[in-house]
Amino acid sequence: MKNIISLKNYREFGKVYDHRESFANKYLVMYRVANSLGYSRIGISVSKKVGNSVVRHRITRLIRESYRLNNDNLIQGYDIVVVARPAAKGRNYFDIEKSFLHLCRLHNFFKKENE
Repeated sequence: MKNIISLKNYREFGKVYDHRESFANKYLVMYRVANSLGYSRIGISVSKKVGNSVVRHRITRLIRESYRLNNDNLIQGYDIVVVARPAAKGRNYFDIEKSFLHLCRLHNFFKKENE
């Protein structure tokens, strides 16, 4: 299993939020900003409005797994923050992954065929 490099502190999240480049759909909101690193980092935020700690952690795991399985197809060099909306509560993996991939398409994160 490859390690996923994540955003850890308030300053890293704040830098992505301040850039204000985002797209949203029914279950998720995705913010992004280019970084000077050769790899992408992801931060996941699930508020208490979504549910209790068990529900929040499950949604976090689903988002992280969606990112991990599709990371090879994504362009590197971005800091990404994914925020779960309350509608994500009770959704299965396929709904969350479909929502994540939809936001990646809107942000033009997918590699071209010849890369």
